[in-house]
Amino acid sequence: MRKRANNYYSLTCKKLAFFTVLAVVIQIIGLSLFILGFFPVKPTLSGMSGLESFYPLGFDSTDLAQNTSALPPEKLKSLYQVIDGLPAEFVIGKDGKPPPEVLKKAMPYTQSILAKGLAVGYHAKAAPPTVTMPRLKAMVSGALGGFLDVATNFNTQAFLDDNLIAQFLRIGWKMVMLGDETWLKLFPDMFARHDGVNSFFVKDTIQVDYNVSRHLTTELSSTDWDLLILHYLGLDHVGHIGGRSSNLMGPKLMEMDEVIKRIHSSIMQTQETKQKRTLLMVVSDHGMTEGGNHGGSSYEETDSLALFVSGQKFSDSESRKEVYQVDMASTLALLFGVPIPKNNIGTVIRDVFTSLKDEQQLRILELNSWQLLRLLQTHLNELGCGRFSCKSERGQNYGPERLCCSYLDATALHESWKSKRLLRSVHGDDYRSAVLGYLEFLGTTSKWLSSRSTDKPIGLLVSGVAALLLSCLGLMTLTFLFTREVNFKGSRDISHTDNNIWKWHLEENFVLAVIFILILSMGSSSMIEEEQYIWHYMTSSLYLILLRKTIQSMKNGCTLTLTAEQRKIRFHHIYYIVAVLVSGRILRGWHQGGVNWSYLPDIAKLLEQAGTAHIKSLQLLSMFLVITICLAVLLSLGLRTRVSMLLVLVYLFPVLLILKQILRLQDSTFGSLSVRSTTMIQIIYAFLGTSSAGILLGTPWLMPLQNPKTLSSEVSHESPSKLPFDGFKDSLCVIGWGYMFSWCLLQMLLQQPINSVPVSLLLLQVVASIHYFSGGNLRHKQWVEVAALYYVGMAGHFGLGNTNTLATVDVAGAFIGISSHSTIISGILMFIITYASPMLALLSTLMSVCANDVRTVSNSQDVDFGYLLKTTVGYPCLVPLGLNSILLLAYTIVLLGMRNHLFIWSVFSPKFLYVCATTVCVYVGVSIVALTATYTCIVFATRSTLKGSCRDRLTER
Repeated sequence: MRKRANNYYSLTCKKLAFFTVLAVVIQIIGLSLFILGFFPVKPTLSGMSGLESFYPLGFDSTDLAQNTSALPPEKLKSLYQVIDGLPAEFVIGKDGKPPPEVLKKAMPYTQSILAKGLAVGYHAKAAPPTVTMPRLKAMVSGALGGFLDVATNFNTQAFLDDNLIAQFLRIGWKMVMLGDETWLKLFPDMFARHDGVNSFFVKDTIQVDYNVSRHLTTELSSTDWDLLILHYLGLDHVGHIGGRSSNLMGPKLMEMDEVIKRIHSSIMQTQETKQKRTLLMVVSDHGMTEGGNHGGSSYEETDSLALFVSGQKFSDSESRKEVYQVDMASTLALLFGVPIPKNNIGTVIRDVFTSLKDEQQLRILELNSWQLLRLLQTHLNELGCGRFSCKSERGQNYGPERLCCSYLDATALHESWKSKRLLRSVHGDDYRSAVLGYLEFLGTTSKWLSSRSTDKPIGLLVSGVAALLLSCLGLMTLTFLFTREVNFKGSRDISHTDNNIWKWHLEENFVLAVIFILILSMGSSSMIEEEQYIWHYMTSSLYLILLRKTIQSMKNGCTLTLTAEQRKIRFHHIYYIVAVLVSGRILRGWHQGGVNWSYLPDIAKLLEQAGTAHIKSLQLLSMFLVITICLAVLLSLGLRTRVSMLLVLVYLFPVLLILKQILRLQDSTFGSLSVRSTTMIQIIYAFLGTSSAGILLGTPWLMPLQNPKTLSSEVSHESPSKLPFDGFKDSLCVIGWGYMFSWCLLQMLLQQPINSVPVSLLLLQVVASIHYFSGGNLRHKQWVEVAALYYVGMAGHFGLGNTNTLATVDVAGAFIGISSHSTIISGILMFIITYASPMLALLSTLMSVCANDVRTVSNSQDVDFGYLLKTTVGYPCLVPLGLNSILLLAYTIVLLGMRNHLFIWSVFSPKFLYVCATTVCVYVGVSIVALTATYTCIVFATRSTLKGSCRDRLTER
């Protein structure tokens, strides 16, 4: 009967590995299907706009009499200056108020031409994601790209849709580009001259702009270009490094103001001596948060600048008005007499054309309306507007039919105005009515098109969700079967009653309740923005429950009946939990994350106000704390002195190099890293990688098959085949320790200095958690331990300042130690920085496994290395995969239901990208743990076999 039960619960190591990998593969397939279906490409018109753009739909343009553009191109030149990351409020203020005095003093010339009416500025609202490449596309094409453009921002491809650059080239313009090489990647072979600079070395704030300005004198005196594009990156880099309030922000604004002054002075001189007129347009691709980052949808990130500067006064044009960034394409197209790009959804900025006559202004609105109407027809299945009954459509919400009626009303008013030419002077109301009619059509159509995308293929989405559901059920089933087997063997092999093994405790119920609470919060956009509070409070609550259980065990066990050693262990458990709780509270207050309360003071803001000297002192203190914790853990492993000294020597050199780097880079991080510093950082990378790999590969071969401390006491009770389990355990301990130490040292190098303390506190939380679960008679189930570490990792993720918006991604750290741009390497470093805490928690499961007594699995007669491997990495692999699969499935279903929500692109979609990235993090962490344990197990099996063969040969002799 016992044998039948054993076979019933048997889940071999090979079966467990096979079905786990199969479930993960199905999950990847399902996630890929959902992503392909959820992020479709908006319908676009192929080809380029031609002369047909100047005629209404259905007009035979074969007999073209004249080009009716607004202004003849031969009388205009353009100079297009992009200041990357410049918030509009820095130049034209906010909420109808001028910018702060300190900013006005930083750009005195720009403020003077605004005051004189020689410039007019706008808040050009950018659409998320607020990163450079999609925003440049929007400015030159007037179209909004897909949300996943944020992923291709680091690997830009040629832009093939209709755009202004292609239109200018088509009419023979000669164009010059200086600055961000993104332009060269988007528009290859279109510029007569160019000098591109890499935009991703955010540590460089000086050379990156000097490479642009050094050409100014030559280009401004040259007469052979029609369009000159200058893309300055330094201000954006200053923001990434030091935020809006950086000490370098003022000098950088002064530098940009001087550039504007030089260009405008040249425009004024050219206008006095030549017939051609030149327009200077100063724009920014996006704004920045207080921390200097961007990518999300907050006002600070979407507040970009559009500043028109000329040699003549603008008529009654008031600055500080709000337009949309996509409006620039249609405005510039009509200014320079080229067709509006086919996929433009923007509307002309009327104030720029106020100097034109009434009929010219109506003509501009008409051309913009025709272009939008052509784009609108892609949503009408080729039906014409004339086929709708407008009387029945007027009361409906704005759809394609109602928009058509709005267009027909505008054209009717326009025709009525033109038919009254002789009485035009006394029929001003007709002109205003025609203008208002066009503006209503343009505004509503632009808004409708901007929110419109192709119908998401529901079949693809449902298939993706079904695959994710199948994967989740598979992982949960494997976890259930594995848990049942562990409980069955535990009730058979250890001296506990079956009731205690199978009983569910409060902490176990709470672990599952946390997942349920997280799922409920996913339907609220506000809770997604403030998710950090859920992780912080739920993790603290879990450890308070564990504290309560520890104290109760001391009372229930009757302190008088406990030995001195047992009382000492229980008190140590209390100290460990208190350390976790105190560290967690500090982490929660370190960064005031999220969106709604990010302006509130926190520890990081107070330290930044105190100065870099305090931050540097804390950084050094944190480094010593990390070293101390790791040395204490190493001593607690009970290894031989020689082994411990060897491990210390392995990490001595990289530790000294990191300390030297911290001492050297005080304020120099605001400038470009020297070649010497870059080389040193690359050496540190090499040493940390080599140390981790060396410990992984060498430890299983060098570690004794049995622990000498247990050999003397157990050799008479254990058969020789059982002894290698001690060496296996010790090897995993050493390898896990090496992973954790290397990872923390790497974070001390890559993270912002202000985050050095949180990194050390995270390490303290992880080590304290492992020690709490490793000793005593509380008998926590191992899956609870792994889940607790997973929760600590997720809470720490937000404790490092991460949120569910793209703006908090640390771009600056992704280029530390890189001498030449590499999208892959920078992406890996960015991932390492962002997921520092979850990965540390996953890697620490190796230490948590070996901290438990693995020798208990050897009591059964049928134990082998396969069973040892399964019991070692079963929970560390299944629990993170299972928890993540539940959250991934739940959020995918939520996203499917919210696909038409107002905040789908600003809140829910960025969160989905983080969910996908977290899934990748779990895959990587679990793979490292599984492969490490598998390699170690194979080595010990090989060594055990070789030792047994040698023993047999000696016996035969």
